[in-house]
Amino acid sequence: MFDRLRENIRVVFDRDPAARSTMEVITCYPGFHALTLHLLAHGLWRRNWKLLARMVSHGARFLTGIEIHPGATIGRRVFIDHGMGIVIGETAEIGDDCTLYHGVTLGGTSWNQGKRHPTLGKGVIIGAGAKILGPITLADGAKVGSNAVVVKNVPAGATAVGIPARILDPQTDQQREQKAEQLGFSAYGVGADMNDPMVKAIHGLLDHSVTTDQRLEMILRRLEQLGVDCAEERATADKFDPSYLNRIVD
Repeated sequence: MFDRLRENIRVVFDRDPAARSTMEVITCYPGFHALTLHLLAHGLWRRNWKLLARMVSHGARFLTGIEIHPGATIGRRVFIDHGMGIVIGETAEIGDDCTLYHGVTLGGTSWNQGKRHPTLGKGVIIGAGAKILGPITLADGAKVGSNAVVVKNVPAGATAVGIPARILDPQTDQQREQKAEQLGFSAYGVGADMNDPMVKAIHGLLDHSVTTDQRLEMILRRLEQLGVDCAEERATADKFDPSYLNRIVD
């Protein structure tokens, strides 16, 4: 148990630059308190002292604002940042090296007995306010964006955003971000998981612009293969005014 406590202290320093001392972590970090008390509650739960286990977890909830059912299985080096409002259900399983931010719910969608809460693989990161619902699996290294609602499995290393959550296509997002930077603003200024029509319109324009650039490049290459000098066209190919895009966003 003391090894687990030392690991939980070290992981705070690894993932929170605001941590300054061991004493500060021990006295002022509710995530550390919640995980420490869960070790006790889970041990009691496994020994069939169910009521006492629930009383310990209820006390932890009162002290930290983090509700972890004593039946939940939590791996090593898990980090809960801030933690207020986190709810982790009875049959939830959290792998080693996961990170959960405040407001996260690992909840169920059924009143049936048995497995009804999510399973998180190793190194999973869940953004603030995200809801992971049902007996689904988030494979190793998966990431969930803030306020997403995930009801389907997430593959290893994938990122899920939105309501309901969708899996991002890394290649498309990279192209979109590169084009956005070229046009004079960053796509990170508007979240891909927002249901704002203006955001969707901007993303559609960026995607169309990437496709158009690819087609123009193909045409220019074909012309050059036929012996046509396209140097002037290449020099003047993109004269888009970034301020225009900023104006229509305002």
